[in-house]
Amino acid sequence: MKRSVQGVWLLAGLAACAGDPPPPVNDDLGIAVPEDWTAQPPNEKVRPDDPAVPVNWWLEFGDERLASLIEIGLTNNQNLRASMARLEAASAAQTIAGAPLLPELDLGLQADRSKRIFLGFPFGGGSAPSSTVTTYGLSLAVRWEVDVWGRLRAADSAALADQQAALEDLRGAQLSLTAQICRAWFAAIETNQQLELASATAEAFAKTHADVLDRFRRGVRPALEVHQAATNLADARASIARRRDLHSRAMRRLDVLIGRYPTGALSIADDLPAKLPEIPVGLPSEILRRRPDLRAAERRVAAAGCRVEAAQAALYPRLALTASGGTQTLELEDLVDTDFRIWSVGANLLEPLFRGGALRAEVRRQQAQRAEAFANYGNTVLTAFAEVEDILNSKSQLVIERDGLVDAARHARYARDLARERWQLGLTDFLSVADGQRRAFLTESARLQVDLQLIQNRIDLLLALGGSFDDASSEETR
Repeated sequence: MKRSVQGVWLLAGLAACAGDPPPPVNDDLGIAVPEDWTAQPPNEKVRPDDPAVPVNWWLEFGDERLASLIEIGLTNNQNLRASMARLEAASAAQTIAGAPLLPELDLGLQADRSKRIFLGFPFGGGSAPSSTVTTYGLSLAVRWEVDVWGRLRAADSAALADQQAALEDLRGAQLSLTAQICRAWFAAIETNQQLELASATAEAFAKTHADVLDRFRRGVRPALEVHQAATNLADARASIARRRDLHSRAMRRLDVLIGRYPTGALSIADDLPAKLPEIPVGLPSEILRRRPDLRAAERRVAAAGCRVEAAQAALYPRLALTASGGTQTLELEDLVDTDFRIWSVGANLLEPLFRGGALRAEVRRQQAQRAEAFANYGNTVLTAFAEVEDILNSKSQLVIERDGLVDAARHARYARDLARERWQLGLTDFLSVADGQRRAFLTESARLQVDLQLIQNRIDLLLALGGSFDDASSEETR
């Protein structure tokens, strides 16, 4: 796993060494953040010094095959490769933005051959006199803009913040992919369990149908009960087909996520995990420094602020220094002879006088884009808080729902067995048996669905709280 993200941490180190990144944005978002999550039960609240999310959180499920698939996915997933390419492009853009801070050097080698005709000279007859000359030149030119007002430094810092945002986007994509693989893995297990339940139910319905048919042929039970039993059996067989299709789709989705051809032939676990890892969720303010999407949004605000500074600095004069030196000669062998050297030095001060208001309009445009980025940052923070609150609330309701379904499934089995026993004794009609069988199947199927929802809720919570690959990942680009 560490090998698959090693390149990301290397890029983070390069970003930290590339220049001076803009400081963290400390503007007030205008959001009143409570001390604790409102949807979290009081008995689960923790203190700030308690751990919030385990590093490499997917390992907490204790499934080595799942961990292996995640490592494969982090290497082969196509969307992740696209995110890596975007980071590389941002890194190149940062190099381009920082290049003007250093002097520009140009080495030139020239060779010119020219012919001149002398007209008007009093020479008699023949063609006009001419002269052919070959000249050679070797030169080194230097140009450097003195960043008096910080325009170039601001542009470089903006590009560096963009690179940091792209790095956080990649980290977020990695964590999102990890969560998707976990969801797909457990969904494949659940659909397989549903298929096994449907198959076992169809087998039980087939036995019941054979029993009813035998009793009908002996004249003990009416034809109505044969049709009722046949209806249950046909429904169960149709359910098998539906469950088989859902399982195949889940398996193929897992293949796609890990970057393989979707054959649906992976080997999966037999059962969903019986126990989920306990996760103290910490304080709401902690996710601002843990979640990659929030860190990326903050870096984009910082980049926009630097572009405002660059636009403001463009209103002032620019000072450029130039120098060149070299040799110029008529003979190639004299090209490095210092007797033929030439040189020049100069300074250029350019003050913008009239640009039709374009420079000040650019300042206003960058200020508006900074305001937009800041508003997007605030909305991203609110959305992150809402995600955690929703997941915590859903967790509580899912636990209640599952407890109810466990009881319902237990009573449904008792009712099914009792109805069948009373029917065999002739104390009730077959409708009670058919209804009991259907209810037992439906409640058990619903319980499996809720078991999966609880697991996915836990995965979503781990992701929403800013689960990471490395404890130090949140500080590497600051």
